[in-house]
Amino acid sequence: MLRKILVFVVLLTLFLIALLYGESFASWLDAGGTESILLTALIATLLSLFPVIPYPIIGGILGAIYGPYLGSLVTWIGSSLASIVMFVFIRYGYQDLGQRILNRYTTLSKLNLLFERNAFMTIFLTRLIPIVPSIIVNVYSALSRVGFLTYTIASSIGKIPSMILFATVGSTIVTNPLGLIYVAIFYGLFLLLVYAGYRFFVRYTLKT
Repeated sequence: MLRKILVFVVLLTLFLIALLYGESFASWLDAGGTESILLTALIATLLSLFPVIPYPIIGGILGAIYGPYLGSLVTWIGSSLASIVMFVFIRYGYQDLGQRILNRYTTLSKLNLLFERNAFMTIFLTRLIPIVPSIIVNVYSALSRVGFLTYTIASSIGKIPSMILFATVGSTIVTNPLGLIYVAIFYGLFLLLVYAGYRFFVRYTLKT
């Protein structure tokens, strides 16, 4: 019980910091206050952990300031670290409770089956699909039996395309707004391929 309370207090504290100072952090980034990449990455991590400001906006700001390459890297680091932090907190404090809940509801049986058979690909593919909320993947993975290393690698790799998109859009708006058309077309085709691959994976996994 003490462990659960401690985790809750820490998460609540971080949430309040993000809620109270999120706009100030974003304004600082937007004003070019990014001399320290480490500090910027920490702020990005906090704002990804608790997106009081939508994280694509933060990624766009970083892309506009740093450019598409370094901006993508910092955006990806912040998002990946936030997911790992959330995973660790939930796994440490609430996995035992979560396991009882997951085992209680039969509607989760298909998702449980996917995780049991191929956790890496399930996490990786769901990260590639932007309509799947990141928090759901974080929490469900932490409550399941997926290993920390498997989750970290699959989640971090799966985040790369969307983080590149956020930073590229931010950079393109500043340097070449018409280039957004090509970005949208390319990413749309990419999502179609990802969705087709995901459907095939789900169908194949549940049949075997």
